[in-house]
Amino acid sequence: MKLLIIGGTIFLGRHLVEAALARGHEVTIFNRGQHSPELFPEIEKLHGDRIVNLDALRGRRWDAVIDTCGYVPKVVSASAELLADAVEHYTFISSISAYADFPREGSDESAPVTTITAEQLAEAESIDYGDRPTAVTYGEAYGALKALCEQAVEAAMPGRALNIRAGLIVGTQDYSDRFPYWVNRVAEGGEMLAPGSPDRRVRVIDARDLAEWNVRMAEERHAGTFNATGAEDGLTMERMFDECRTVCGSDAEFVWVSEEFLVEQKVEAWSELPLWVPAEYNGIFEASNDKALAAGLTFRPLADTAREVLAWSKTRPTNHRWRAGLKPEREQELLRAWRSIQIQLQ
Repeated sequence: MKLLIIGGTIFLGRHLVEAALARGHEVTIFNRGQHSPELFPEIEKLHGDRIVNLDALRGRRWDAVIDTCGYVPKVVSASAELLADAVEHYTFISSISAYADFPREGSDESAPVTTITAEQLAEAESIDYGDRPTAVTYGEAYGALKALCEQAVEAAMPGRALNIRAGLIVGTQDYSDRFPYWVNRVAEGGEMLAPGSPDRRVRVIDARDLAEWNVRMAEERHAGTFNATGAEDGLTMERMFDECRTVCGSDAEFVWVSEEFLVEQKVEAWSELPLWVPAEYNGIFEASNDKALAAGLTFRPLADTAREVLAWSKTRPTNHRWRAGLKPEREQELLRAWRSIQIQLQ
C-alpha cells in the first residue's frame, strides 16, 4: 500500500510510520519539516504548511492517507477535497472529546457530538497556532472542532472516511508529558499526591497499539467512526500507580486527597494532575470500545508501556521542562495543607 501520512514525526505520527514500514508499506509524509527532520531517511518527505500551501500533494496518488494533525475544519476540508480523487481512503485522527458532555458509561459512537457557535468557529479559525497546535490551543472548542473536522472529511469523501476518536494516547515520544509525568513521579518515590478516588476509572491507549490497528484499518478500507480509548480491563488510578510502582521498583507512597480539596486549592485538572478530572467529566474514560474491539483493536499490558516510557524518559535532556504535572514545591505545599486538614478532623 502507498500510504500518505500528514504529520509523521511527532508522537503518534512517528509510531504510524514505524507500523506502516513494519507491514511493508511505501510511506510518504507531508509536514513542515520543522521537527526531527533526520527521522526515517528511507521514506519520501514532502514539505509544506497545510494551512496555506498543499502544492506538494497535487498531481500525486496514494492508496490511503492518515491525517494526524487536523484541528480546524476548513484546513482539514482543504486537504480532504484535494485528495478526494488521489486516494481511496482517508483516516482522520479525532478525539473522544468530540462527544457532547462526555459520554457516560456504555455510550457508543452514536452519542451526540458537541457543537460551537459560528462566532466560536470563526475565532478558532483565526488563531495563529504557531509551532505546534494541541488541544490546549483551542480550549473548550477543541472537541467541537474535531467533530466538525470529521464531518468535513466525510463530506469530501463520503463512505471512504475513517474517524478514530482516540482517548488518552500514551507511550514513548509523548510530548504532552501526561502519562510520563506519573511514571517518573512514581519512580522518584516517597510520598506522592494521588488525586481523588483510588477506584476512579481511567483508560489509556499505547500509541503503538493505536498505530498498528490504524494501519490495518486503512489496509482493509474500514469507514465510519470508532472509539479507541483503552482496554476494557477496569483500570483504576490506584492500579495504574501500583503497576508503575512495580515497574519502577520504587517506594512511592500514595497519599489520596479528595476531589473537593483539589478544587478548593485550585489545582488544574488534566494539566497539573494529568488523568484527573472532576467526576462529572470522567465519562471521557468510559466510552464503549466494543466496535473497535470487533474490528481487531488490541492492547499491550500497561506495565510494558510504563517500562518503555520510563526508559525513554531517561534519554531526555536533564533540563527537560515538563508540560504537565505538579511542580515539586507545589506538590509538597498541597500535601502539607492536606495533612493539616486531616489533623484538624481528628
